[in-house]
Amino acid sequence: MEVTCSRCHQTVQDGTCYCPNCGLPQLVFSAENSVEAGQGQRWGEAVRDANSIDWNSALRSTLPLAIPAGILCSMLSPVSILGLPLMGATAAWVVVLYIRSHQPAWITVGAGARIGLVTGVVGSWTAAAMSGLSLYAMRYWLHRGSMIDDFWQNVVSMQQAQGIAVGADPQSIAAAKALMMSSQGRASLILFTIAALMATLVLFAVAGGALGARMLKRAPRPEN
Repeated sequence: MEVTCSRCHQTVQDGTCYCPNCGLPQLVFSAENSVEAGQGQRWGEAVRDANSIDWNSALRSTLPLAIPAGILCSMLSPVSILGLPLMGATAAWVVVLYIRSHQPAWITVGAGARIGLVTGVVGSWTAAAMSGLSLYAMRYWLHRGSMIDDFWQNVVSMQQAQGIAVGADPQSIAAAKALMMSSQGRASLILFTIAALMATLVLFAVAGGALGARMLKRAPRPEN
């Protein structure tokens, strides 16, 4: 007799404890003593829904990887250009470590995405903190404020040249330049840049977590 999952209605092989599609634990009963003994051993094992997450275990895998990845993804990091794929790869590796420590040895794509979300939040906040601390240290501790100001002046000059090239109103260009050169304008644009970096890192981490779970998802075994 064909057995189907009560949640997703996909076919479940006889003797399988979990649905290969959604991970729902399957209750199987048999009148044979030998089968009952085998099932009795299975009921003694911890039963876990593949769509659920043991967050204590997940955080133990997340924090040691997400924090260093966030530091490397900060704005002034020498490898910041690789920050986005690095954060995605970090989330995928966190999912791999989590899966390897649990039974059944796979989780759903949605669960992987949620682990990736937490990894991205931790990593993005670390990246934002390191970016702000690096800018503060360069200006006030290392006394390299002139280098930051020169870089910002070049950015504003490029924006002004682009405005002139497209025929923008000179008064509007001058007003925009004055705003960007003011302390309030610079602070606002830096905060916007950091916020955009954080949001993008979270998106890549969610995608990485989902991809990690999808790649390790156990496919149903063909019937004999």
